[in-house]
Amino acid sequence: MDLLRFITAGSVDDGKSTLIGRLLYDSKNILSDQLEQLEKQSLNRNGGEIDLALLTDGLRAEREQGITIDVAYRYFSTPKRKFIIADAPGHVQYTRNMITGASNADLIIILIDARQGVVEQTRRHSIIASLLKIPHVVVAINKMDLVNYSEEVYNNIVLDYAQVASQLGLSDVRFFPISALTGDNIVDYSRHTVWYEGPTLLEYLEDVVVAGDINHSLPRFQVQYVLRPQLPELHDYRGYAGKVQSGVYRKGDKVIVLPAGLETTISAVEIGGQEVEEAFAPQSAVIHLSDDIDISRGDAIVASDALPAVQNEVDAIICWLDEKKLIKGNKYYLQHNSRNIRVMVKEIEYRIDVNTLQQEDVLNGISLNEVAKVKIKSSAPLVFDAYADLRANGSAILIDETSNSTVAAVLIQKNPGN
Repeated sequence: MDLLRFITAGSVDDGKSTLIGRLLYDSKNILSDQLEQLEKQSLNRNGGEIDLALLTDGLRAEREQGITIDVAYRYFSTPKRKFIIADAPGHVQYTRNMITGASNADLIIILIDARQGVVEQTRRHSIIASLLKIPHVVVAINKMDLVNYSEEVYNNIVLDYAQVASQLGLSDVRFFPISALTGDNIVDYSRHTVWYEGPTLLEYLEDVVVAGDINHSLPRFQVQYVLRPQLPELHDYRGYAGKVQSGVYRKGDKVIVLPAGLETTISAVEIGGQEVEEAFAPQSAVIHLSDDIDISRGDAIVASDALPAVQNEVDAIICWLDEKKLIKGNKYYLQHNSRNIRVMVKEIEYRIDVNTLQQEDVLNGISLNEVAKVKIKSSAPLVFDAYADLRANGSAILIDETSNSTVAAVLIQKNPGN
């Protein structure tokens, strides 16, 4: 059974938390004790009607204010698929929370209030989806019950959003007329929208193909741990454990270990302690090499005929996550999967307005929740692919040297000339 990771986004009060609650409630993914607690909380809050948003709004301030502040993760499954849902806050001051939650998503559900149509927050969340290269976009036109399930209202919003999607290059976009409050077209079909001929939202989430989003043509494997048991029966055992980020690895494949640039051949591949013919993304595996090479955590084993970039200087789009400003010349650790190296922010080229994609001059650094284009210089070679080409090998984080706090999400770009 495969896994779908998706995030919900939208303006404040568009019904994100209620939608997730409805998915859990109608798909029978709420335990009896959870339901009992939900009914008790709802009674205290609004006189007894079940408030499904309480299933995801876990912080006390969220429950008291009726808003989502932090990203809430929920897990559920159906007979066809497992799901991880991230409920992202809609406020602009929580942009960092949304970007963090969306960074690993296969799909984004953007909610639109049928009464309001496409608004500024809709465009901002769509821009973030385009920056993060989220493969699938669902536009859930919510609160259809408050516009009398009007097909005209629905069609007008579809036309308006189609223009936004075209401008941003969003390719796989699907539209659904729903009511999170009443459950229309979420798990069960609505008798109020006989004009709608598509699947329910859950049917689509169960069937959307995400395996095709995994790149199987660029073999990328970053070593997380070198296995040397040094036991009598495993005296010569040396394996390199890690996750296959993309591509396929087979016994006999010619590979290069980067950044050293050493060529060798795969002598064996193991999964779960058993030797196998091949390992492919996103499996975790142990790779054995024909030659005794000095390899350590963070080194990359890649196909000889499909090399990534190896550079000490990269262009990147960052989302700033820290209260302290980013200033040109600041030094950090860059965590790129299992590789950790010291870097300096060499240049801040421009700030990106996440509402318009306009490029703005930077005078006094980059502040919390702002997005910018920067140049990063590293103390050791970075082995990477552009984020647009391979998300798994083009994303990283910046870590403050003193506090160890994560201060930026990093999307590595293809440098001119690469």
